[in-house]
Amino acid sequence: MFVNRTRELAFLNARYASQQAELVVLYGRRRVGKTELLRTFCQDKPHVFFVADLGTEEGQLAEFTRQISAFTAGDPNLLAPFASWEAAFNFLTRQAQERLVVVLDEFTYLIDVNAGLPAALQKLWDVQLKDSSLMLALCGSYVGMMEQEVLAYRSPLYGRRTGQWRLQPLTFWDAGEMLPRFSFDDLVRAYAVLGGIPAYLRQFDDRQSLLHNIERKALALGEFLYDEPRFLLLQELREPSRYFAVLEAIAGGRTRLNEIAQGAKIAPTSVSFYLKTLQEMGLIDRTVPVTEKNPAKSRWGVYRLTDPYFRFWFRFIYPNRSLLERGETGQVMRRVRQELDQYAGAAFEEICHEAVWRAHAEGGGGGMPGFAPAAVGRWWNRQGEIDVAATGAADGRPALLLGECKWSSRPVGVNLLQDLKRKGESVAAGQEGTRIGYALFARSGFTPALRRQAADEGVWLVSAEELAALRAR
Repeated sequence: MFVNRTRELAFLNARYASQQAELVVLYGRRRVGKTELLRTFCQDKPHVFFVADLGTEEGQLAEFTRQISAFTAGDPNLLAPFASWEAAFNFLTRQAQERLVVVLDEFTYLIDVNAGLPAALQKLWDVQLKDSSLMLALCGSYVGMMEQEVLAYRSPLYGRRTGQWRLQPLTFWDAGEMLPRFSFDDLVRAYAVLGGIPAYLRQFDDRQSLLHNIERKALALGEFLYDEPRFLLLQELREPSRYFAVLEAIAGGRTRLNEIAQGAKIAPTSVSFYLKTLQEMGLIDRTVPVTEKNPAKSRWGVYRLTDPYFRFWFRFIYPNRSLLERGETGQVMRRVRQELDQYAGAAFEEICHEAVWRAHAEGGGGGMPGFAPAAVGRWWNRQGEIDVAATGAADGRPALLLGECKWSSRPVGVNLLQDLKRKGESVAAGQEGTRIGYALFARSGFTPALRRQAADEGVWLVSAEELAALRAR
């Protein structure tokens, strides 16, 4: 199933509709759906779609020739293999009498076997491709290499690209379109397990219960998801063991640089390199309180796993591998049943962050009339933390929206609002002249007393039903 990606398709179609040659770079972490996006884009257009692999350059050129031959002659075996990429593109340029899309997918594999390929493409672009009818799309999963070898200033291709897009995971609401039979509660739990990675979402069958899917698709030896984090690191990295140690340390609650270095047994002077690479891969990020003026230098910065499935795997699968490989799945499932709702709380917070953006996009102001968010995240200091904190402006004044999220089975009451206001005083102390608004997000709704007080004070209350309605619009 292919869902949403409307902005991405609009971007690609705009490049296709231009009256000039295009060199587009599409990149993003593995499994995020880049190839499916490009195939959907190409399906009604003349195109040559080549997916590189780990083979030799000679083998890659032979397969590229087969794709060209199938397009130009209807027979993949008619043309003799081209001796070089220059020869292949020279042929394509002569043959293309109308708009033609050429996709080089897994482009970083091609760079691995021929480091001079970006320079060769740069020469081709400058000499002839820039005046052709080709739309060339370079696609890759190793984000760091794509940025360094294709997008960076020192790259031969720098300045030649006509557009680029880093593809992100699906939002909670888009992910829900792939599991439409699940209830809202189970969608939140499924998102907490799988996140917005299409390849992971495809593994679950919403005709079966969520727990059945977890047992049969995530905890079962031999299934795609069972060893996915380990295989992804092996596929992408030359020193996977060190990166794995860093991820394990973060998953275990070590969130600051020195703590991570100690847990991973890597020198503090070296661990930053591994953290940067994992950030480029979209597996971790460094977060700071959303009100920090200089995030890069903030002393409050902490690292966390951003990929929900990696969080799930390190919590429930990796520590229980011995049991799972002996077939003792039942023991692990008992722990999953006991802890799944607690585990889902972090994903619910992330969904609420996205809800603030969505409310603004739909004219709701994020609970504060006229509020336009500039950044949405969390806030904390030594005295406490706030689940949702959004900086921005409302009616021409600086504004700050503060909120709490409760993924609990009971309606929340006035005490939660009082506690939020108390913590909000700490935030407001450093935000003179800023308008402060409050919001509460609750899976099980709100008590009548809280609803009355919220109505009097203009507090934004967001129930599960209202979050689900955002999905429907």
